[in-house]
Amino acid sequence: MAATQTQTQTELIPHVSLGTQGFQVSKFGLGCMALSGGYNDPLPEEIGISVINHAFSKGITFFDTADVYGLDGGNEILVGKALKQLPREKIQVATKFGISRSGGGMGIKGSPEYVRSSCEASLKRLNVEYIDLYYQHRVDTTVPIEDTVGELKKLVEEGKVKYIGLSEASPDTIRRAHAVHPITALQIEWSLWTRDIENEIVPLCRELGIGIVPYSPLGKGFFCWQRSYRRCAELHDFFSPLPS
Repeated sequence: MAATQTQTQTELIPHVSLGTQGFQVSKFGLGCMALSGGYNDPLPEEIGISVINHAFSKGITFFDTADVYGLDGGNEILVGKALKQLPREKIQVATKFGISRSGGGMGIKGSPEYVRSSCEASLKRLNVEYIDLYYQHRVDTTVPIEDTVGELKKLVEEGKVKYIGLSEASPDTIRRAHAVHPITALQIEWSLWTRDIENEIVPLCRELGIGIVPYSPLGKGFFCWQRSYRRCAELHDFFSPLPS
């Protein structure tokens, strides 16, 4: 897919291996959720696109989104529009499935049918032929992880997904998933006030060759003094009812 008005990079950020399956990403990535709200009011589309372009110009090539960010997949649509201005072969796009909005609340889905339909919808919204890294956003405890990852494995074999990831998964889930298909990355909260993963998760990922992508490394703004403790606690509680 040809890029239009292709942006150039004026600075370079070193690339690193994420996991041991050959996935190379910029050492720093851009989480795009806040462009569509979440931590703040949504930004106008043109500003959101300019933020992504600016990040690329500074050497960031790893961009993270999810089908649940923004209204009706709006964040994926925004990222997809930004990608049209960037050289696709230099970009690593991560998106996620598994959290669904319904009846004013959020639920978790991980059936093979849901995995496939979510992937197809994300490909369309992003306007890409493949997803570089596809995470299960939260684990559906009503569906065996082997079934979920089994369908993800099929998507890899079909060329629709390059690498598979999990988010906020337990050690047992990680091991069982990895036995079905290599897990490239685990996204999980890790910051000065969230250190519990260092007990089991970090050693396990090191053992299995799984990369870790920390989210909220600045404590959702607390460690750069941009938010009160109360607001940070509210943001921390946003996903807390969801299982791992």
